[in-house]
Amino acid sequence: MPSNVVRPQPASSAEALEYFQSLQRFETDCWDVHYAMNNDLYDFILLDVRGLETAKRGYIEGATLMPYTTINQERLAEYPKETVFVVYCAGPHCNATEKAAIKLAKLGRPVKKMIGGVTGWLDEGFELKSDE
Repeated sequence: MPSNVVRPQPASSAEALEYFQSLQRFETDCWDVHYAMNNDLYDFILLDVRGLETAKRGYIEGATLMPYTTINQERLAEYPKETVFVVYCAGPHCNATEKAAIKLAKLGRPVKKMIGGVTGWLDEGFELKSDE
């Protein structure tokens, strides 16, 4: 009897390739964001979409603090339409990234999620900035 790991049977290689390649269009990771920001590869805007009080206690330096509840056309007016936004929140236990990504997508803005959020950032050994 097969284990729960292989039941149901894995997708075909072609299906797996399509799926995992598509994830790359929606997600990036902490390492790639850190590398880009530390090598002046600013072709995206990093948005911390948590509440301001929480974010000010520890956020990624260079990120724009924009709680998902405040994302609207007026807040985005200063950014060209083609600006890619990368959203993050506290971590895997937080869905503010999805809420922010939905709002950005509804406003016609390109968006990716930084998987791991603050938890992932710290797990990679990167530091946070604090306004306190």
